[in-house]
This record gives sequence, structure tokens and C-alpha cells, in this order.
Amino acid sequence: MKASELAQKLGWKPACGDGENEVTGCYCGDLLSWVMAKAPAGSVWLTVMGNVNCVAVASLRDLACVVITEGAPLDEAALVRAAQQGVTIYTTDRSTYDCAVAVSGMIE
Repeated sequence: MKASELAQKLGWKPACGDGENEVTGCYCGDLLSWVMAKAPAGSVWLTVMGNVNCVAVASLRDLACVVITEGAPLDEAALVRAAQQGVTIYTTDRSTYDCAVAVSGMIE
């Protein structure tokens, strides 16, 4: 399933990117160094970190998309960098847990 299809079904708001990447898993985490070491490529990354460092990690790990959960803010600088690097970002007010459960039900 493409990130855009998943986002549409789960009601995530698009912030940046085309969402054409295939989703192969899900990863939850806010500690950037941990995500950089552990998140599998193709994952939806659920986080409250909406800064440029988040975009760098998503690009480095070749993640399907980033979902900024819990209504956390997304920096304007992060949006600019995401557009430059082709990183898809969505936002939602739903909790990280709720999103993870929903994603799990959609991709299994």
C-alpha cells in the first residue's frame, strides 16, 4: 500500500510530499539516534518530532513517510527541507499508539 492511500484511509493530513512510497512497516519513536539506528526502510515513522533533524533521519533511513502525531508542531524549516529531499510528511491529532494500531491493521 502506498503512503498516500494509508494516509487517506486513516485521515492523516498531508503536509509535504506525494506519498508514492510503498509502506512495508511501522516504527514509533522520538529519539532520533535510536530511529536512525533501528527504523527499517519503507516504514511509516510515527513521532512527535517535527523538525529538520526528523527529515534528515527519514531521508537517511529511506522511510515511506513521517507522521507527526498528537497534534505536535511541524517546523516551517522542516517542511522546506522535506520538499527539497522528497520526504513525505503527514500530521494528525491522534495518539502515536492509535496510529500504530491502525497502521498495523492496514498493512498486515
